[in-house]
Amino acid sequence: MNAPLPPCLTLRDLPAGAAEALVARYGLHLSLLPDGAEIPGSYWGAPEAGLIGNTLKVRGDTPVHSLLHEFAHVICMDTERRRHLHTDAGGTDPEECAVCYLQILLADELTGLGRDRLMCDMDAWGYSFRLGSTRQWFLHDAADAREWLATHELIDHHERPQPRLRP
Repeated sequence: MNAPLPPCLTLRDLPAGAAEALVARYGLHLSLLPDGAEIPGSYWGAPEAGLIGNTLKVRGDTPVHSLLHEFAHVICMDTERRRHLHTDAGGTDPEECAVCYLQILLADELTGLGRDRLMCDMDAWGYSFRLGSTRQWFLHDAADAREWLATHELIDHHERPQPRLRP
């Protein structure tokens, strides 16, 4: 029997300022709300991250996978959708796959996280992929997501995230 996964990492588990610095590289804002506060723009409800325009709303207990997923949505959506963004990022199935892939790549940009831990947290939260786990999907079934990100120039040919928003 597998050992239970530890609880999902939260924003407060990261080094101070790490998430803010990553979000700022893309010209976006991270609004840290007090513990216990409602999170405006949260699709799933607190403590999950919220989206309103170019601002991600979080608390210290927001799971990092949620922050990265919503952040990746803002990166991947076009300017028109971003202009009207509030709560529901919307998008197509191919874009959603690209969002999941990008959030994994972005995990390597955060000190104290990394893709391996993020993929465990995604599985623990309940992300579901055809191959049964986030890791298996990422390694063996995500060519379409990589291609989508490359086509929109959101990753380079080494699969490194590029600090830009989709126009």
